Amino acid sequence: QVQLVESGGGLVQAGGSLRLSCAASRSIFNINIMSWYRQAPGKQRELVATISKSGSTNYANSVKGRFTISRDNTNNTVYLQMNSLKPEDTAVYYCNAWGATYNYWGQGIQVTVSS
Repeated sequence: QVQLVESGGGLVQAGGSLRLSCAASRSIFNINIMSWYRQAPGKQRELVATISKSGSTNYANSVKGRFTISRDNTNNTVYLQMNSLKPEDTAVYYCNAWGATYNYWGQGIQVTVSS
């Protein structure tokens, strides 16, 4: 099992930047897919970005060109760099670790973008 703890959220003005971190309780070297999801009030949870074990990345269309996901296997941490933030990026952001036999979630962290 692995525990995931998100940090780095908060309140930022539109156009600003934040970097979210997801610290894992054990090595993420062999975790197939690390992802960030988000859930806005009244909406379903949606996939924001993924990074595979090999480093391949994918992004939701709404964040392409603005967000960057990365993983530091040495420090067991996954990051989400968020630039040019918009009010519609306001949500609780969740870290996820997925493999064929596991699916772990962090507790989530609030990101609020003011206009």
